[in-house]
Amino acid sequence: MLPLSIFQSDLERLIAAAGVRLRFNEPMALHTSFHVGGSADVFFEPENETEIRQAVGFCRQNGWPWTILGNGSNILVSDRGIRGLVLVIGEAFSGIEINGSVLTARAGTRLASLASFAAKNGLAGLEFASGIPGTLGGAILMNAGAYGCCMSDIIQKTDFLDTDLEKRQIEGAAHQFAYRQSIFSEQEGIILGAQLALRPDDSGTIMARMADLACRRRQSQPLDLPSAGSAFKRPPNHFAGKLISDCHLKGLQVGAAQVSEKHAGFIVNLGQATAVDIRTLIDKVRSVVAAETGVCLEPEIRFIGDWQNWPAEPPRCDSGSPAKEGKAWMSSS
Repeated sequence: MLPLSIFQSDLERLIAAAGVRLRFNEPMALHTSFHVGGSADVFFEPENETEIRQAVGFCRQNGWPWTILGNGSNILVSDRGIRGLVLVIGEAFSGIEINGSVLTARAGTRLASLASFAAKNGLAGLEFASGIPGTLGGAILMNAGAYGCCMSDIIQKTDFLDTDLEKRQIEGAAHQFAYRQSIFSEQEGIILGAQLALRPDDSGTIMARMADLACRRRQSQPLDLPSAGSAFKRPPNHFAGKLISDCHLKGLQVGAAQVSEKHAGFIVNLGQATAVDIRTLIDKVRSVVAAETGVCLEPEIRFIGDWQNWPAEPPRCDSGSPAKEGKAWMSSS
């Protein structure tokens, strides 16, 4: 735990106007879709670029750790919480503008809001994202997708702060989009917003497609229980859920964490799960699938916070190479 009396005094002077957007010892279980996780030492929801620069600049100057989060929908926060500053690019940093068939949105805008706005304005291309419970920033970071579409199909330009906290813009191929990753997966940067290139279509037709996808999600996914969406990335030439199901792991529990009986690709919180329960179950699933099929499942979930000395070793493939995990320093989803 950091000496918050010092941190609180300095940071409150630095961002005096933040009010309730700046909180201390904030339970992260209130801000994650898994509904688990310990407290963040300092929790801040900036509403403009200046506040982001001030907060991150303060942390750098004083040696404090900092973490970028969004809607908390694809992460698992440690039961021990998150040291330092948690900067949430969320509702306070959201907004949408329209110019013809191009939408410009801030990073904290939720995908569901973007998809709804586009549909009402007769713009197609975001239907796949209507049921993804994340923010635009996080969706760009991990090239989120569903039903055969992903963010790389529609992202035109992205604004971000680089390591010097200077505003930059990239477009097109510079995003280095690939399956569930982008240039921001590998290098530091704080996504501020983006331009999305959509196409004109009938609003009613767009909404009908969104309704159909919503129906398909309700039928196939455990939306009634806390989860972080798909727990694992799709391995080449396989489907994670089928591999897990074929290994007879549906319903497997560790504490109150369970491999969903409805969709084996989801890990769900039955009500009182801890982060340790969930990560232990993830590791167990990976180990069993690797042993029985030779396929290494890579977590789509990002592990955030104080996970020092986590005892479990990642499973190894036939090649002996451990499965890679996503960088835990930043997640904007």
